[in-house]
Amino acid sequence: MAISKKRKEALSKFDPSQAYSLVDAAKILKEISFTKFDASVDIDVRLGVDPRKADQMVRGVVALPHGTGKTVRVLVLCTPDKEEEAKAAGADHVGLDDYIEKIGQGWTDIDVIITMPTVMAKLGRLGRVLGPRGLMPNPKAGTVTMDVGQAVTEVKAGKIDFKVDKTGIIHAGVAKVSFDADKIASNANELVQTLLRLKPSSAKGTYVRSITLSSTMSPAVKIDPSTINGV
Repeated sequence: MAISKKRKEALSKFDPSQAYSLVDAAKILKEISFTKFDASVDIDVRLGVDPRKADQMVRGVVALPHGTGKTVRVLVLCTPDKEEEAKAAGADHVGLDDYIEKIGQGWTDIDVIITMPTVMAKLGRLGRVLGPRGLMPNPKAGTVTMDVGQAVTEVKAGKIDFKVDKTGIIHAGVAKVSFDADKIASNANELVQTLLRLKPSSAKGTYVRSITLSSTMSPAVKIDPSTINGV
């Protein structure tokens, strides 16, 4: 396959075979991103776990210190007594039965759904719509809670959830290319530190096997795990 002019230019600015520190990788990423829009910065962390085993499923949430740079559209499905709390926190959509019916008809123009434990039973029939899109609320992700206002505030501020895929890799968007390199590195480091705290006791051998940083349509830049505290 022919390599595009932009990709050749990007590959000329760094050594793809070399591993860099998070800050240096972030600086390189800013130089090799040529999209006309503000590209997302993604981190991929390959873990030494077997996701097929329940005790090695790595999943959690992290509040990125500098946010994601994305505008997150939040729907809160709650009882009437919680509606004002959700609206005051900045939820984009607030309601219950009307939105459940709307979702049942195929509407998913949202990024996160927050709901209450007492409402979860009503969402069961929406699993086929919400599940494949990663929109089903989950207590472990902090999206099933009685404190809906706090949950909305955290999501809007940059709280993200992550889950290891079947190949043992964590994929997460941690910034935008327009961020300062230090802020990109800081957000990426926060995720890695969270993964270290979630290391399953049953995981054997090297836990963090590889880390790469990339932006939309850019080559991936390898990270040297030994340059990250605790790895």
